[in-house]
Amino acid sequence: MSQVNDFIKRLDTCPQGQSGWVQFEDICTDILTYLFVPPLIYPKIQQRTLSGVRRRDAIFPNRNVTNSNDLNTKNWYHLFLELGARMILVEFKNYDNTEIGPDEVDQAFNYLTNPMGRLSILVCSKDPNDQAKKRRNTIYSNDKKVILFLNKEQLKEMLTMKERNEDPSDLIMDLLELFYSQHE
Repeated sequence: MSQVNDFIKRLDTCPQGQSGWVQFEDICTDILTYLFVPPLIYPKIQQRTLSGVRRRDAIFPNRNVTNSNDLNTKNWYHLFLELGARMILVEFKNYDNTEIGPDEVDQAFNYLTNPMGRLSILVCSKDPNDQAKKRRNTIYSNDKKVILFLNKEQLKEMLTMKERNEDPSDLIMDLLELFYSQHE
């Protein structure tokens, strides 16, 4: 079995809800690491702030902050220039019956401090509700911080992109452009 097929199987068999939240974080972190390291740096997992009050699920350092003609780093360099994305914050939401709403968006927003940049990715077991989408629009309007939603099907799409020797970060750019085009 290929590594991509193994990732997809693990993702598909992960139980939704509280019983599978650790498993979901682990598989999604493994997938994102496979997809994006390098050019990103291995993630800091469950990183706490100095006071210990906040704990971020995963932070992928983005050291692609110099102009490069390397096609594998172009999107990360662009995200650094546009959003100051020095650190890519990723939060995981493996919900079953509970909706992914504005509270989850606010959590990601509150974790985005100036040194990290203005980009967060919310990896979700299901699509966020309309209130979550409206809340991230408000956040962007007020603070110019972007919170992208990434679901399991999009993770699978990025895995097949990598398998075809395509750049999976192109899908991140597609999601960003879709967000910009739908923003009001």
